[in-house]
Amino acid sequence: MATLVTGGTGFVGCNIVRVLAARGHQVISLDIAPPDDMVRKYLDPWKGKVTWIQSDILDRSALEEVAASHDIEKIVHAAVYTGTRADIEKSESHRVVDINTGGTINVLDTARRLSVKRFLYVSSGGVYAGKRLADEPLREEMALFPINLYDISKYACEMLTKRYGDLHGFNTVSVRLSSPYGPMERVTGHRAVMSLVYDWTGRALRGEPIDLSRTTPDRDFTYVLDTATAIGTVLDAPSLNHGVYNIGRGHKVTLDEMTTAMKQVYPAVKFIEPSPEARKAPAPRYGRGPMDISRLRELGYAPEHDIAAGLREYIAWREEFSFRD
Repeated sequence: MATLVTGGTGFVGCNIVRVLAARGHQVISLDIAPPDDMVRKYLDPWKGKVTWIQSDILDRSALEEVAASHDIEKIVHAAVYTGTRADIEKSESHRVVDINTGGTINVLDTARRLSVKRFLYVSSGGVYAGKRLADEPLREEMALFPINLYDISKYACEMLTKRYGDLHGFNTVSVRLSSPYGPMERVTGHRAVMSLVYDWTGRALRGEPIDLSRTTPDRDFTYVLDTATAIGTVLDAPSLNHGVYNIGRGHKVTLDEMTTAMKQVYPAVKFIEPSPEARKAPAPRYGRGPMDISRLRELGYAPEHDIAAGLREYIAWREEFSFRD
């Protein structure tokens, strides 16, 4: 029996493939982009557990062929167009919605035909967008009012996933990711918005200064291998008490915590300190708070990396792969 992972050569998808293969899954990675040299190197220890398929989730006939050719028991649907930047959202509106919702329906229909044991939809913490207090924990039962097309499509697909499973009798679950960072994050045809941690670590390795007056890292940053491990935990749980699970660390990283951790793990880092006026500015009242991961902890999961440990591993990976972009 195999587990299908869509978007398996992308940032989060590639790490999901790695973790599932390490857990003993036979993984079928389906992506519109073939695995490049970096992906193959990253997954080389588990290459015997991974089958690569280059295909498009908008191509229903191709998905039918995959379903007919492989004994698929579970599906992790991670393929997505991360069109969160305003200019991309405006210029690619139809494509964002088409890939994120139309593609999801196609993969759900594949799950229906296969009667899979579990279908896991990879959603986003972006569904919590809106005017919320900056330190308010984000809980799965909150009312949601997403704003941009990416976040709207993610929330819509959570509901489509649940309804498809209810209608057609297969188990479904959605997970909401909080600000992943780490190995394999890079610009692709479907990912053009990089994380702040990607920017900081790249600047540090290139010897470029980080301007602290131009950034506010207050987010629940989560090392991507912790994210992928949490997804594996939800996917393989014997039973689930909830239809949606937050995935994060449950802690919002402040600017001081981030700078302290960077200095600790990479002493050569250079910072441009904010002006005295900027330092005196009050912290914003509204923003995205930390994820409440109580539901995830019920499954026996706990994140392994605090921000310093995650930065240390991420920088080591960047140096090993000579990745300084």
